[in-house]
Amino acid sequence: MDSVERDALSKVPAITLGFWVIKILATTFGETAGDAVSMSWLGETTAQAGHSGINGYLVGTAIFAAALALLVAAQIRARQFHPYLYWSTIVASTTVGTTMADFATRSMGIGYPGGSILLLALVLGSLAAWYRALGSVNVADVHEPRSEVFYWITITFSQTLGTALGDWVADGSLGYLGAAAIFGALLAIIALCYWKTAIDRVILFWAAFILTRPLGATVGDFLDKPIAKGGLEFSRTTASAVLIGTIILLILLVPQRAHKGATSAQPKATEPA
Repeated sequence: MDSVERDALSKVPAITLGFWVIKILATTFGETAGDAVSMSWLGETTAQAGHSGINGYLVGTAIFAAALALLVAAQIRARQFHPYLYWSTIVASTTVGTTMADFATRSMGIGYPGGSILLLALVLGSLAAWYRALGSVNVADVHEPRSEVFYWITITFSQTLGTALGDWVADGSLGYLGAAAIFGALLAIIALCYWKTAIDRVILFWAAFILTRPLGATVGDFLDKPIAKGGLEFSRTTASAVLIGTIILLILLVPQRAHKGATSAQPKATEPA
């Protein structure tokens, strides 16, 4: 397959500044929307129910996972990059990540450290299986069904891991804003490494992709958690509506183009804005 054909088949967006802005907003929406379903709509007591009752986190996961499966199938069937389809799939993966992480860290009884370690193992296992099967985990090589399946599995696990990490750090003395500052600083360091070092771009991409999730999670918690716990206590439904409206507006205003296929032996995973 030549580079022109691969460019035409690319169904993931170019990794630009606009991509990261929308990604962070999508992860913030995932936190507020996930909580809105598992806790606000189903009730906080039900959400945290154990084996003796209906677990709201599992119900929320089932709802969002069904939507994610349909969207991933549509993404794979699509013949070219469609911005709204792609970002809808990202949003679905981040809401699934919220409810899955809450189930792992709260309902399974393993806490934030245990949940984070378990989810990190799943992310690394997914990347290892992807690399073993196809020889690359570079998003520039996501241009056929098998690589797309690995791509979306890895993304969903990374969203889940990011949620657990965000909750773990925010649960300490730093609070939501302090945790957001920590993850924002780590992302700034990764950006500096991208521009100033020769560190593998694929590694930097996945590190940044994972870290945008806890940043969004902590900002989302800051928006909708009670004032007594350090939040602003906005309605989860209202916050989610504002966030999704902003995402749609940015998709309209920020140029969206497909990621170019790899054309060299060691393609770069990211592009400057």
